Amino acid sequence: MKIGRLRHRVTIEERSVTRDEFGGEVVTWSTFATCWAEISPFQGREFLEGRRLETELDTWIRIRYRSGVLPGMRVVWGDRTYGIEFVLHHDTGQRELRLMCRELGLDR
Repeated sequence: MKIGRLRHRVTIEERSVTRDEFGGEVVTWSTFATCWAEISPFQGREFLEGRRLETELDTWIRIRYRSGVLPGMRVVWGDRTYGIEFVLHHDTGQRELRLMCRELGLDR
């Protein structure tokens, strides 16, 4: 792993669900880890859904190995947020993780 490619500082967040006084769910996000990452967009598309133009952008995010990173968590990088769809452990002796992510909040 070339360290120069891990040049983006990202925060990995995990979801917590609590109940309010009326029994409704309240979703909060807390920091799981802050680390250096390589961010590589690899696929994007636009489509119409319900008379609205939607955009999807799939992205690979590569980080040093860290146990406990799971699908359903999210990665925050600046003003961008990525939902982790899949976690791939490379055969590198647990030296890195590849996170297949989908960028959230790309409404026009």
